[in-house]
Parts: sequence; C-alpha cells; structure tokens
Amino acid sequence: MGLASAVHHGGGIRISLNFHLRVASVSPTVQLPRWTGFRFSNHRVSIVHSEEERRASNSYADSQEKLQKSEAYASSVKTVAFWVCSAVAFGVGLGLKEGVGKASEFFAGYILEQSLSVDNLFVFVLIFKYFKVPPMYQNRVLSYGIAGAVFFRLSLILLGTATLQRFEAVNLLLAAVLLFSSFKLFSNDEDDTDLSDNFIVKTCQRFIPVTSNYDGNKFITKRDNIWQATPLLLTVAVIELSDIAFAVDSIPAVFGVTRDPFIVFTSNIFAILGLRSLYTLIAEGMADLEYLQPSIAVVLGFIGCKMILDFFGFHISTEASLGFVATSLSAGVLLSLAKKAD
Repeated sequence: MGLASAVHHGGGIRISLNFHLRVASVSPTVQLPRWTGFRFSNHRVSIVHSEEERRASNSYADSQEKLQKSEAYASSVKTVAFWVCSAVAFGVGLGLKEGVGKASEFFAGYILEQSLSVDNLFVFVLIFKYFKVPPMYQNRVLSYGIAGAVFFRLSLILLGTATLQRFEAVNLLLAAVLLFSSFKLFSNDEDDTDLSDNFIVKTCQRFIPVTSNYDGNKFITKRDNIWQATPLLLTVAVIELSDIAFAVDSIPAVFGVTRDPFIVFTSNIFAILGLRSLYTLIAEGMADLEYLQPSIAVVLGFIGCKMILDFFGFHISTEASLGFVATSLSAGVLLSLAKKAD
C-alpha cells in the first residue's frame, strides 16, 4: 500500500522512505524466528545423537558380556572334555598294564565319584547364592575348594585303607553309612535351599568374624585397624567342611568297588579336577536334573548291600557293579531330560 500511495501522489521521496521503513520494520521480525528456529533444531539433533550413542553403548556392552560368557562356556567345555578323555586314557592304560579287572574297578569308581561330584555341585550353588558370591569370584573359591578336597580325600583314603586292612568288620560300618545316606536321599522332602540353619554354616559364622561386605577378591581385609575375614573366606570354609561331609559318602562308596588305594585315589582325583569347569557348564541347569539324586540313592544302596554281601562271602563282580552304576545314573539323567522336554 505504501508503494501505491507514493505513485498516486507522485512523491519519489515517499517511495524511498516507505520502502526503507518497510524493510527496516519487517527484517527484525523475520530474522528472529529464523534464528530461534535454527537454535532449537540444533538442540533436537544433539538430543537424538546422545540417545543413539547411549543405545549403541548399551548394545556394545551387552554383546561384549554375551561374548565373554560364550568364551567362558567354550573354555569350560574344552576343559571338561580334556579331563574326561584323560580319565578314559588312564583307565585304558591301566587295563593294558594291570588287566581288565583293574580297569573295570577304575571306571566304576570314576563314574561313581563323578556322579557324586555333580550332586555335590548343587550344594555349592546353594552356598554361593546364600553368601551372594559374585560370579567373578566363584571360580577362585572353587579352586581353593578343589585343592582342599584333594588333601582331605587323600588323608581319608590312606586312613580307610589302613583301617580296612586291620579291621575287616569296618566294612559293615561303611555299608551302614552308605545305606543311611541312600535312605536320607530318598526321604529328603524338605526344602534345603535355606542354609541359615545349616550346622556347617552356623559353626563357621560363630567362629569366624566376618565383614558385612566383600572387598574385591580378598579373603582378609582391615577394618578400623582390625583384621577381619570377608564373606569370601567364610564361603571357602563352608565349602571345605562340606566336602569333608561329602567324602564320608564317596570314599566308602569307592571302597565298595575296590580295595586298591591307588585306584580309589586316582578315580577321586580325576572326578575332582574337572569339577570347576563342570560347575560352569551345569550350574544353571542343576534344577533340571530332578532324577539324578534318586538314581544316586539307588547306587549308594546297591554299593552298601554289595559290601555286606562281600563280608559274608557273596561276591558281586566288578563288571556287574560297573554296569549297574552306569545304567542307574544314565537312567536318572535321561529321565530328567525327558521330563524337561515334556
């Protein structure tokens, strides 16, 4: 309208003036929204970029964690396979040198000890959960537990061998221990997942002053200028004492298969050495092996009866014992897997 007015009145100055005023009055209102819009747009871009970076970072962390678990699982499979193959090679070599009878005794003892070790792993899972042991420290605890198990079992084997050679009637005592253990496994309907009233746990907590928190992978730490044990040391103590209790079942069971202390010890050692890697493989699926414990109870009852019959002169061959042990344990595992599949 300003331009039309200037033409109508013929004033060139008003044309210039109106045009100048129009530009001066409009330009600030046009520039301000454009400038403000540009800043807002940049802010949205930065938010989008930071969100994408966060998601990418989380995705990378998840993939790294899965990769580490996969590598740990693969390493455990290789370790377990190595120890199983080593045990088989040792048994074959023993058979070639000492005869089929000695090899059968070794394999019977090894399978029996391996099955008992798997059952004991369930207790280790409960102990780790009760003390809330971080997964990164569990292998260290198991390593100390295995070292202690080797020492304690060697001591019990030497003591048991010397006792059996001097007092034949001790066989009946060992058989009674196995039959009682078998009965206890069959009649165990209680919930054992709560270890707060467990005798071993309560005893260790009473005599070992323990801090309330972990201090990395340390067993002992200094708090207020006082040296105290961490929960990690208490866990090791409970596992060591638990293994002594396990040996009360396992050592008599192997003596029910063979009296040769060398075979008793080697069958125990080969079963124990792969225990840490075996824990990594089956810790999460322990609850799925529902029929393993009843099958172990059957085996312990069988070995106990065999020891009683041997004492009274009725001998059951090692080959028959090996077949019964292998069949019972295999049936327990297969039935558990079949029930899980259903």
